[in-house]
Amino acid sequence: MTDQLLGKALVEEATKKSGLIWVRGDGAARALWHVWHEGAAHIVGDGPGEQPLPGLTDGGTAEVTVRSKDKGGRLVSWTARVSELAPLSPAWESAVAELKGKRLNAPDADELTERWARECRVLRLDPEDVVTDLPDGSLAAPPLPTPATTRGPVPPALPRLLLKRRKKH
Repeated sequence: MTDQLLGKALVEEATKKSGLIWVRGDGAARALWHVWHEGAAHIVGDGPGEQPLPGLTDGGTAEVTVRSKDKGGRLVSWTARVSELAPLSPAWESAVAELKGKRLNAPDADELTERWARECRVLRLDPEDVVTDLPDGSLAAPPLPTPATTRGPVPPALPRLLLKRRKKH
């Protein structure tokens, strides 16, 4: 009984303090922003301009991994029961009020809740089982496909050009 209470307290504190949680539904784990509200993690997505929520279905389960905010290492993993909140229901309104305060860079802050009700899903992730025996390996996975690109290698002549400019001054 004490281990269960400690496990639940660890899940709550770690999830509250972490800006991102890694959630695995029926596919690869994704980093999702969330808010801890009324004993569960709440996430919003699957709409234009919002985070994708693939593999998370109403009534299904998900594996949630919480990382340390300062070191980035895995703190705790837990199994969640996924439930989709009905738009404009009291539970939805309460969760969205919290989520709205954490949503950064929303292009339509004034109409955000109306857009979420129309075009997005708000999911509640209720903790069911705490996994305290963490795996020995890193569980690192290749990055998911994305259209984003990174800068190519630095041209070989660039360091010489930069040093040349400094000498003239």
